[in-house]
Order: sequence, then C-alpha cells, then structure tokens
Amino acid sequence: MDDVLTDVPASDAPDSEAAASTSPDLTRIHVPVMRDRIIELLAPALAAPGSVHVDGTTGMGGHVEAVLEACPQAQVIAIDRDPAALDIASRRLARFGDRVTFVEAVYDELPEVLAELGIAEVNSVLLDLGLSSLQIDQRERGFAYSVDAPLDMRMDGKQELTAATIVNTYDRRLLARILRIYGEERFADRVAARIVEAREVEPFTTSARLVDVVASGIPMATRKTGGHPAKRTFQALRIEVNAELEALEGVLPAAMDALAVGGRMAVLAYHSLEDRMVKNLFREGATDKAPRNLPVVPEGMRAELMLLTRGAEKPGADEVLTNPRAASARLRVAERVRRATA
Repeated sequence: MDDVLTDVPASDAPDSEAAASTSPDLTRIHVPVMRDRIIELLAPALAAPGSVHVDGTTGMGGHVEAVLEACPQAQVIAIDRDPAALDIASRRLARFGDRVTFVEAVYDELPEVLAELGIAEVNSVLLDLGLSSLQIDQRERGFAYSVDAPLDMRMDGKQELTAATIVNTYDRRLLARILRIYGEERFADRVAARIVEAREVEPFTTSARLVDVVASGIPMATRKTGGHPAKRTFQALRIEVNAELEALEGVLPAAMDALAVGGRMAVLAYHSLEDRMVKNLFREGATDKAPRNLPVVPEGMRAELMLLTRGAEKPGADEVLTNPRAASARLRVAERVRRATA
C-alpha cells in the first residue's frame, strides 16, 4: 500500500501533514503504486456486467478508484483492517454509490466476507501489501523510524499486541528470531542483545530510543549501505504485531480459490518474504500435476493458473522518482484458466 500524495482540490485524500493527526483532512489525492499496469492486467477480467473485484488492502482507495473508473461494469468489495483508511476511502469514493461495498476485516477473512455477501466467486483480486502513506504519516501510530512516536504499529487499534510489548517482554532468543526472519537482519543477535540490555535500565515507550539502541547493534562499517539501520527491525516488529505473514499465508489460497475461471489476481509485495510466498503459490498453480513421463496430461491434472507477468515486475524509474516508497514494490499477476476436477 505504499503510495504518493499529489496536489488536488480539497476533499479527495489526506495531506501528509494533516495525516499526522488522528483526523486527517482530505486535501490531496492518493496515487497508488503501479496503478496503470495493474488496471491493464486486471481490466480484461472485469469487462462483463456484474463482474466483481476484491481489493483486500483498500487503504485510501486509490486502486479501487482506478478500477471503478476503468471498469464501469464492475462492482468492488473494498476490504481493509484499518477503520481510518476505510473512512477516507468511503468519502473519496462516495460518487460511485452502491458500486462499492466497504468491509472492515483482515484480508485472510475473505471467505467469510464473501459468504456474508452471498458471493460465490469473483473476477479479480488485488492485494497491495505493506503500509499505506496514511499509516506511515500518522506519527502517533509509530510505524516510522524517522520520527519519535509511541511504539504501537497496530494496523487495527482493537488488537492488544503492540511493538512496545514485543521489545519489552519477548526474550532475547525470540526477539532475535523475529528480527532475523521477518526483518532479514544480519545482526539480529547483536540487536536483540542490545534491546534486552537497554530495557533492563528502562522500558521502551517511544521509537527514538529504540532506533538509537538498534543502531548501536549494527557495525559502523555496514551502516553506510542498506538504508536506515533501524529499517529492518521496524519491518520485523510491524510484521509480528500484525501477524502479516500468517494473514498472507491464509489469504493467498483463499483468494485464488474464489477466482472464477478467467479471473485474475494481482499482488504487490514490498519485501522478499511476501514476494516469495506469492511466487511459490503462482508457480505451483501454473504447473501441471501429472508425472513428466505421461504423453498426455489428463485434464484434471493440468495447470490451473497462467502467469501474466514474467517474474516480478517493478515500477518504472519515473514512478520511483515521484514516489520513492514504490522502489521496493514487486508485482505478480496470474489468471485462473481452469479448475481442477476430482
């Protein structure tokens, strides 16, 4: 959900300064990552009257708006776990009336959402993973390591686990494991040890002190490459707080199963852990299940998916220049070409 804000008349989307408050004003429009390419790839699946598109990570509604404008026959189910984002999106998209249905849920609850709405299958799905500009720019939510803020990082304010709980209560071994796996932090053991040592003096409450402690665990020689020294730790904490990989592991097969034949699924990932999960699912679905020595592949064992992107596509240089947060985005799209038969 990484995105950029550009100037437009008031009432369209949040200004990054205003977004630092709990009630952002709609003064700029959110331009979603790889918008045009995503629409190009999903629109053919949304040409028929009554076609249904699911956006599992609605954010401020940029991708939803693009789908509604480009595909006038389509209905959209707009899902997000963040009520603040849904509030902004619903105001932004009010002109589309009942063509869009807003649902507050985690995207791995997709089967329950569709069942409640009485929808058996959908024609396209989009998952734009990661953080939105709204979440990054609202300082009090604690996602950004560049400003001092409470160690929260919850996408859903109703849940109990926060980043402060993790850094103040997880033992050193578990903390290091989270940093190593979710943050791909080379110096996870060192950083975890510094965090545990520092919290014995005083518990962590805000991000600035944590940033300093994390940086002290990263060798000086390596701080000149790889971005901000706290970037990987903050990524790991956010993933753990929001159980992001567990949710992604749940939604990927559920979303694919919900696709009608001819339906398409697009996923924007922002780090290798997410992208690897998407790559593996798509590759498995696009591979015949028959033994290699069979002269003819039985219909029930033929691949169910066709890959529409060669590997993972990246944003163009112009987009990255306009929106640096898009630099790490990786897009994969697949189409359901058949359903397996028993």
